[in-house]
Amino acid sequence: MTLQAMKRVLSRVPIRWKLTLGAAFLIFVLFIAYNSAQYVVVEKWMIAQEKTDTRQKMSQILNELLEKESGFTEAELPQLRSYLDKKNESDELIRIVDQQGNGVITVSNGIPEEWIAPSPKGKTEIAITEYSGHSLLVMRSPLTIYSFHGTVEIVKNMDQFKQLTEAILRLFLLTGLGAVVLSGLGGGLLARQLLKPLQSMAQTIRNVEQKGLQERMVLPGTEDEIATLMKMFNGMMDQVERSFHQQSQFVEDASHELRTPIAIMDGHLSLLLRWGKNDPAALEESLNISYHELTRLKALVQDLLLLTREEKDSDTADERTQRADRTMLSLIGQWEELHPEYTFETAFVGLADWEIVVSEGHLEQILMILLDNAVKYSEPGSAVRVAGSVRDGAAFIEVADCGIGIAEQDLPLVTDRFYRVDKARSRQQGGTGLGLAIAKRLVERYNGSMTIRSKVAAGTTATISLACRPYIEKREVDSSEGAD
Repeated sequence: MTLQAMKRVLSRVPIRWKLTLGAAFLIFVLFIAYNSAQYVVVEKWMIAQEKTDTRQKMSQILNELLEKESGFTEAELPQLRSYLDKKNESDELIRIVDQQGNGVITVSNGIPEEWIAPSPKGKTEIAITEYSGHSLLVMRSPLTIYSFHGTVEIVKNMDQFKQLTEAILRLFLLTGLGAVVLSGLGGGLLARQLLKPLQSMAQTIRNVEQKGLQERMVLPGTEDEIATLMKMFNGMMDQVERSFHQQSQFVEDASHELRTPIAIMDGHLSLLLRWGKNDPAALEESLNISYHELTRLKALVQDLLLLTREEKDSDTADERTQRADRTMLSLIGQWEELHPEYTFETAFVGLADWEIVVSEGHLEQILMILLDNAVKYSEPGSAVRVAGSVRDGAAFIEVADCGIGIAEQDLPLVTDRFYRVDKARSRQQGGTGLGLAIAKRLVERYNGSMTIRSKVAAGTTATISLACRPYIEKREVDSSEGAD
């Protein structure tokens, strides 16, 4: 199977099985590596221990023979045999051979002499050899006493050691197999637990398709990353549902707002086509009404385009209005000329020392919307107050009127598109119902906020807050650059 074919097969495997098999394989590899290292270490340690014991016994025998200065005569052999019998252990052979390889003394306990042939050596050797399926540890050391030149041989049967290591190996293999099974079960349970939120999310999405956007995931009682993901999913669904309802409401409101002037224009134009064009009075009245509705329709379309553009272009513009108090005073002066029947009061404190993080055009547009609402919903002769101040690194601008006010239940909705507290009166006073929505979007574009306080028959106060920075006059910057 090629690599591409294997990738295609793996791509069709459910993620639950991928996690299960992956966890089992990883644990199996780690377990095998650990057990293999442990087995090798234990085996080497046991062999090294046997070799150490054999060297110690060889040293004791050589020392004993050298101290007694044995000549290996017929009279001394029984005593030497008795000593070697005491040193000899189970499954062990001790043998002294002469220079020609002839056995002088041999003591054995479970090891036949034919298993290992005598072999004189000129230097000490220790090794493990095999004979007919038996594992033997053989150590030979040269011995020289006067005219005797020979070799002392110690042979140990390592069959028990071999059986022990094989038993350990079987134990490791069995425990490794058990570890694979347990890791597979554990991996399956873990994968099931980890995938449960994803499966719940998928089921919630299917429920959304079948039942609607109100479906949500049931949150667990934990505070881990999975719970955070589920909360983010529910938050995203809240936004989607809210946006869907807003778009639906927008379509309904826009259709209603567009239908009214179109219906009025259609009625008057139909009247003119039937008989009104021959009546000068009716012709003039219909044309005036149609032109008024067309103007209102044009303003509505422009506001819709502006609102859509501001909602799409949500990047914060790093533009600062220097001396924002002058910009606002200039705009208020224009409104005093346009509405001489109203009194405009101003109170700016500290704005001259700060620059507001908002473009001059957007600041004028926001202020115009707030002033327009203040004039529309106030009686002629009343006062409109515009105040500005700086607190905690933010600029606050308030536009207050003494108009009809807004009911408490309507306050959270006045910044929605096309929302009007009194629809009949609002349409008579003009406007599209989009002004406050546009102002709010412009303020939020600069990470600011807009709040509205109002009481019925007591007036309304709209407050916007925007970030600001200390104002440095250009001439100070120029003088510092010249000094450099």
